[in-house]
Amino acid sequence: DVLYSLVNVNERFDRLVLNPLYIHNFDLSTKSLFDDTSSISDQVLDRIYKKVLPRIHQHINKLTVEPHSIEHILLNVNFYPQLFSLSFVNFEEEILYQYLTGDSILQRRLIEQITHLSISIRNKIKPIVFEIFSNVFILILSLCKRLINLNFCQLFPDQMWSFNIFALPSTSCMSLTLTQLKINVNTFDACLYLLDGRLDNLSILIINILKISCKLSNIDNMKKLYKLKYFSLISFDDTLYYDDEIIPLLRRMINLEELILSLSVIRIDLNYIDGTHLYEEIQSYMPQLNKLIFSINTTVIKKNINIVFPSNKDIQHSFIEREYQQVGFYADSTVIEGEGRCHVYSLPYQFETFLHLNNSFQGGIFNKVRCLTMTDERSFEHELFKIISQDFPFLEKLTICNEKPQKNKQHLSTLITFSHLIFLDLKPAHMNYAKQFLLEQNTRLPRLLTLNIRYKTLTKVTNNFTNNATRLNCSKLKYLHVNKFYDLPSNIHQYFPSLLLKYHFC
Repeated sequence: DVLYSLVNVNERFDRLVLNPLYIHNFDLSTKSLFDDTSSISDQVLDRIYKKVLPRIHQHINKLTVEPHSIEHILLNVNFYPQLFSLSFVNFEEEILYQYLTGDSILQRRLIEQITHLSISIRNKIKPIVFEIFSNVFILILSLCKRLINLNFCQLFPDQMWSFNIFALPSTSCMSLTLTQLKINVNTFDACLYLLDGRLDNLSILIINILKISCKLSNIDNMKKLYKLKYFSLISFDDTLYYDDEIIPLLRRMINLEELILSLSVIRIDLNYIDGTHLYEEIQSYMPQLNKLIFSINTTVIKKNINIVFPSNKDIQHSFIEREYQQVGFYADSTVIEGEGRCHVYSLPYQFETFLHLNNSFQGGIFNKVRCLTMTDERSFEHELFKIISQDFPFLEKLTICNEKPQKNKQHLSTLITFSHLIFLDLKPAHMNYAKQFLLEQNTRLPRLLTLNIRYKTLTKVTNNFTNNATRLNCSKLKYLHVNKFYDLPSNIHQYFPSLLLKYHFC
């Protein structure tokens, strides 16, 4: 806003602001917390449209628009002769579909100009209309005759939603030009559909799957994928179908050069996924593979076979033996009888999410992690949270899943600070962890904006919203999620002066 207010101030400012070297990528959206996108004000938008765009449009190669700006900015037939990359952000699926089907100027751009397209759909509380998502996806592939790269609904760590691709036409090929696809889907079937020949020249597939379960259709999961060179698969939900579904899919990728996996796996009567498994069951089927990045949690449940769980030393040896480079790992089979847990991951850690951290965690530096879930049957103590605050310095979202009370409740050690934490979920946690995080003598949360917590826990820790020791960490809260279905007390806004919304969960 400040930059474009300088236009027409004088000739020197114009040369600086409108320099073609700096305006190839033109973004008409603004970012807020949680990666949400907001609109530019009408006043600024009008100034950009009338004063700025006529002077720079011919230099723009990449353009980002949101619903409020699309008609002013994009739908001018004489603008943007050099445009090849287009991003739609924060659109509702119905609105975007209307533009794609009803606007001839936009259709013409998609047909004749666009080679790179990115689409993110607004996360709405009402149920997602899966069919419209599918229609938008199909329409894009049919319209964009030059499309090379498609990013369809990027996954945000705090927005666990997706959509399902179904009833796709069973044509021999839906796109002859698309080589790179990034997409979120609900089911493993949708992934198989995308790899059944409809996208014949696909060489890069980055896919986030909400839930990997047994495939429901008769899709071929055996045909070799000769053209695929890069494959990234992320799925946060636990899956029982790693061996039956994921392994056969990976073995089809015989020319793969780069593989990225982030999975949470449950195996029955089979041991941990370690270096030996990764090499023998996956890598040996990919002779061209030169890069493997992974984060794999394994939960092993013994039912009929007496499995001997490997030690941390055994797991380390399995990676050394296969000449893997830096690898982090920790395993624990002492908590629950007949069950073991193990987490193996390549280093430096490349993912924004770290799942199921427990008391066996070995430490390290995780600068890229923004979202952390901690789960254990043993209590989490103050010292572990101190380690977490140091090892995950840019952590923004933390979920504690632990019903065990803390053993050391005095917290006489050093004060802990989570400098970047904006989202804290204590919903599935014992009351001790609310005291651990909300009492200012234990922890400082200078940026906390969202809190998920049981109402009973909240009232006890805050002493019915009168406890001064928890005011500091609650002072900037804007979003409060509690399990109470009747009105909250009238003094709640005095205790939470920045509160905007009060959501309820069951």
